Amino acid sequence: MTSAPIARRGIAALCALGFALALGACNTDSPETTGSIGNVSASASAAASARRDLDGLAEAYKANPGDARTAFRYARALRATDQITQASAVLQQAALRNPKDTVILGAYGKSLVEAGRYREALDVLANAHTPANPDWRILSAEGSASAQMGDQARAQGFYEAALKIRPNEPSLLSNLGLSYALSRDLDRAEETMRLAVAQPGADAKMRANLALVLGLKGRYPEAEAVLRQDMGPDEAAANVASLRRLAASPSKFKDGLAKAQRG
Repeated sequence: MTSAPIARRGIAALCALGFALALGACNTDSPETTGSIGNVSASASAAASARRDLDGLAEAYKANPGDARTAFRYARALRATDQITQASAVLQQAALRNPKDTVILGAYGKSLVEAGRYREALDVLANAHTPANPDWRILSAEGSASAQMGDQARAQGFYEAALKIRPNEPSLLSNLGLSYALSRDLDRAEETMRLAVAQPGADAKMRANLALVLGLKGRYPEAEAVLRQDMGPDEAAANVASLRRLAASPSKFKDGLAKAQRG
């Protein structure tokens, strides 16, 4: 089995393998968050709509930068048009002006996760809900930030707490499964991933994550069968071949890691 040396490389390594899949496996750097600007669809129609609204939102924000809802909508439009840094800056200012607005704090915390500022994200997200009234999306974002920092035990705690609020939520199960994989508990990772993809809301990325775990376990034919649910046979075979090469070659693995980090 080739899984152990791969899994030991941690969160970036797992995402590097996911980068080889055309579906873009690995969801830990796109966590669910209440009011998350990252929930904007990446479709061309959503981006076109955001571009149409952007100038008007920019003017409204300039006229009243203290209005939290305007700031949120403006940041969401910026995010949808790939202006990530600008969106985060708008949310930062909105959070400073509205320090008790949990929607803004949640969105800003999520933007910090996307920017790789995980410790800051955890500080912000901790104030985006309360222990008496926890939000599963915030817990998921906290889990993602913890996983990116390499603290899988803490990440799993966040995901498990979120699942108590939102049982069988496929995005939570998928991220929890990835965290198990990073903890080298591949059997539990597979079990959790299979539960994730069995849910009605499961998507292609979650199935790609299952394929990734199967690949980590050296079960490439099964991984290919899973990928064929969302792509043609030739594309699925090519992705599994990439997974094999990355697993077998340290130099290719390093290149894949660099690409994932840039992505």
